[in-house]
Amino acid sequence: MLVGVDGSAVAVRALDRAADEAARRRTALRLVYAVPDRDEAAPVLASARTRLRACHPGLPVAATAAEGGAVRALVRESAGASLTVVGARGLGAVAGALFGSVSLRLAARPPGPLLVVRGARTRDEGCAVLLGLESDAEADAAAYAFAEAERRGARLRVFPNSRTATGAGRPDPVRALLAATREASVAVVEAHRRTHRFGPPLGQVAHALLHHSHCPVLVVPAPPV
Repeated sequence: MLVGVDGSAVAVRALDRAADEAARRRTALRLVYAVPDRDEAAPVLASARTRLRACHPGLPVAATAAEGGAVRALVRESAGASLTVVGARGLGAVAGALFGSVSLRLAARPPGPLLVVRGARTRDEGCAVLLGLESDAEADAAAYAFAEAERRGARLRVFPNSRTATGAGRPDPVRALLAATREASVAVVEAHRRTHRFGPPLGQVAHALLHHSHCPVLVVPAPPV
């Protein structure tokens, strides 16, 4: 498992969540800090390791200073990782729409399962796992969500985003999903990439969750076409 760090408050929250996930899955955690000069990474990585030793003393931890841009470095370093964890850095409505944060750019083409840490909750025991479906053909996301619910001992709630789910007196499924994230441990969605040039690069459900979810969002790569 891998987590991107940079010393910011957002990254510290991602680090804490990644440590909890690694402990739950009984796997090692690797810290990656992307910087132009590797020497600059030493204090940040040392601080992160100290924090982990205090909170998870038995967790195996490794650290890597990766040269280059954050997105390319994380894609390169996360090859083969069971899960990559990053923080959600708010850029504002205009900046986020035009340029996108590291987490949004990774989510558009995730190298593997990607957990984007959102929300303010620090404990999620007993909270449900949510599955947001863009279509009925997203078997990989469904299988991952079932496994995630079983791993946590939590119930799974499914939110299909289909026209048949809406109608007179029925709530919009995406709004219902976003409301449910207030009391959820994680929301699972498939990286259902759009093919047209304009508009958000991800499907409606993933785009809404990554911008407005109150809990972490777990993005599962779509199978190759």
